[in-house]
Amino acid sequence: MAKARITVVGAGLMGHGIAQNFALAGHDVIITDQAKASLDSARSRILVNLKYLGDDAGAVERVTPVADLGEAVKNADYVVEAVLEDLPLKQKLFVEIEKHVRPDTVLASNTSVIPITDIMKGLRHRERALGTHWWNPPYMIPLVEVIQTQWTSPQVVEWTMALHRDAGKKPAHVKKDVPGFIGNRLQHALWREAVNLVEQGICDARTVDDVVKASFGRRSAVLGPLENADLVGTDLAIAIHNLLFPHIDNRTTASPYLEKLVKDGKLGFKSGEGFRTWSADEQAALRARLLDHLKAARAKDQGTTQA
Repeated sequence: MAKARITVVGAGLMGHGIAQNFALAGHDVIITDQAKASLDSARSRILVNLKYLGDDAGAVERVTPVADLGEAVKNADYVVEAVLEDLPLKQKLFVEIEKHVRPDTVLASNTSVIPITDIMKGLRHRERALGTHWWNPPYMIPLVEVIQTQWTSPQVVEWTMALHRDAGKKPAHVKKDVPGFIGNRLQHALWREAVNLVEQGICDARTVDDVVKASFGRRSAVLGPLENADLVGTDLAIAIHNLLFPHIDNRTTASPYLEKLVKDGKLGFKSGEGFRTWSADEQAALRARLLDHLKAARAKDQGTTQA
């Protein structure tokens, strides 16, 4: 597809990674942020990522930091917001963005769980607005969920899917705007039961993680849950569900066990203890293993695509 003029609003963890993806795909990208320090460091962080991945370091030259929001978005074909998960902040931001963009500029929110309908309901041209949920780190995870609302035009959805596909991502069309979309609904259903297993004393936190990583997690990259159900048989799936579902946690609020961890200041890596204790060295080692794993998976994906 033709190259687009893209503006990323927010230069933090997600924003600079989104800008990096589009710049690497050959698009001219403007990045903006109210926080001067974050904006000033965006290009240097992108350059570090590009060198780590062995990508074209020259792509950073296609990223232009602009401090003023109106100036940053006025000529954009596509604006994606990547600020804090704060509904009033996002609503206010899009109302302001709409004052400065063309009527046909596509507007997207990168949010993990907030319904796009709630974010975009104050716009005059709601037919050009939708959600694009990138996963962290955005320059290494292929999935981008493209979420349409009741107002989004099919042409905007199609164009946005093509834009992300052209940038080397794997867009997934979310046809109904629901909290958490697809990925986070699946992920947090698993987390709910993982917490419950520890809360009920069935096993400890390390065992939960080991079981996932050494069993179905090992095959999940090539075998999705519904593919797995077809593989073993839908009749067997029914038999298992009828036996198992009555015993699986179905609470509609967070676990008291998790709430107590937070109350006690056990915030995970932030405090050095959560479900488990984490030294600085252990944290660094886990982060490194994750990045190395994702880098290898990305290289394998690219090799398959090129082949």
